Amino acid sequence: MKIKYILIGIVLALILYLYYFYNPGLEIYFPKCPFYSLTGLYCPGCGSQRALHQLLHFNILETLNYNALYILGLFSIGYNVAIKGINQYFNKSYYNYLYHPKTPIIIGIIICMFWFSRNIPYEPFCYLAP
Repeated sequence: MKIKYILIGIVLALILYLYYFYNPGLEIYFPKCPFYSLTGLYCPGCGSQRALHQLLHFNILETLNYNALYILGLFSIGYNVAIKGINQYFNKSYYNYLYHPKTPIIIGIIICMFWFSRNIPYEPFCYLAP
C-alpha cells in the first residue's frame, strides 16, 4: 500500500518539475485541448496547463488570467484534504460540505456558466478566455 503512495508522489513530483521548468504555452510537447482543437471553443479546462506553470512561479494573477476556475478547484481540493486530515488525525467529525448531495449540482452549474461565459466574445466575458 505504501509503495502506491510513493509512486504517486514520484509521478506528481515529475509532473510538477516539467510544468515548472517548461512553459506549456511555448513547448509543443504538451497536449493541446481536444475540445478547442475540434470546435474552436474554450472548454472549462482550457488554459489549465499554462495556469499551473504560472502558479508554480507564484504568478497568481496570470493563473487567474489563464483559467479562473483553476484557483477555485485548488481551494476545493485543499478544503477536502484539510477536512479529511483534521477528522482523521485529531479525531474530529467536521462535516465536509463537498459531500453534500447538492454540491455536485452547484459545482456543475458553476462550471457550465463559466464554460458558456468564457466563449462570449464581448466584454467583460472575453476576459475569461485564456
